[in-house]
Amino acid sequence: MAEEKLLTVREVSMMLDISEKEVLDLSDSGKIPAYKVGGVYLRFKRDQVLEFKKKNKPVSSEPDTSTKYFFKDKLRDFVSFNDFYILAILLIFLLLIIILRG
Repeated sequence: MAEEKLLTVREVSMMLDISEKEVLDLSDSGKIPAYKVGGVYLRFKRDQVLEFKKKNKPVSSEPDTSTKYFFKDKLRDFVSFNDFYILAILLIFLLLIIILRG
């Protein structure tokens, strides 16, 4: 009989779609049984993780739509994330104007 492959914290977090810290918290509280390998590394059995997932299904899989985003908010996010590129394009455009006029 082949040995069952134990799952790492990262694999469990991906299965449950939660953060690795939440997996560690769940194992510390005893909600998900965890096993220490070599006294250090936490490992989990696949069937126990799947059982936990089945018992703790979210009530609704609908995304939270209570927050409305206005155009102004979207524009502010776009500018804050792309400020370097916007500045670079403006600088290139300004340099081209100076070169072509000179």
